[in-house]
Amino acid sequence: MQPFRKHQGTVAPLYRADIDTDQIIPKQFLKRIEKTGFGEFLFNDWRRSVAGASEPSFVLNQPAFAGTSILVAGRNFGCGSSREHAVWALADFGFRAVVAPSFADIFATNCAKNGLLTVAVSEAEASQIARKASEIPGYQLTIDLETLTVEDDLGFSSRFTIDEFTRHCLLEGLDDIALTLEHEADIAAYEAKHPVPAAWQV
Repeated sequence: MQPFRKHQGTVAPLYRADIDTDQIIPKQFLKRIEKTGFGEFLFNDWRRSVAGASEPSFVLNQPAFAGTSILVAGRNFGCGSSREHAVWALADFGFRAVVAPSFADIFATNCAKNGLLTVAVSEAEASQIARKASEIPGYQLTIDLETLTVEDDLGFSSRFTIDEFTRHCLLEGLDDIALTLEHEADIAAYEAKHPVPAAWQV
């Protein structure tokens, strides 16, 4: 997966609490077998009317937020079902990080395994970021995973925490398979000493 070290990007404000995974990627789009292609269905029920027409009032449909890569949301983001597709949809749309006061545990774990950084800040800080993103055209944040800081060019700066193992995996771009392959030599040595007998020898 793509390493995350330092990222600067435009912020899209979606400051609502308890945004669940069914809103992030509705259930009817879970039939795909690839990790890609979910981005066009991100927040589908908010981005489109029942008839399928684009809702111009929704933040991600507004030209000012085209190409945005950081989402700021309310507390308990990613609650609901454990569908990993929610993370795939956010990443496929182009998001590299989500900033919020808190995240659902399983959602945050899925993010870490797919290279999407979750940045937990205080309610006041998240609200401030969302307000600036709504009022200042092209408002950007810089998120540095090496220094554990998030800041803008207008004087805002905050630190965030993340467990060291998750931080290491994100910095190095290591998913579960890549972590296993770091021990490839040891695995090969073990298998050489413990060959699997042929079926007819059992």
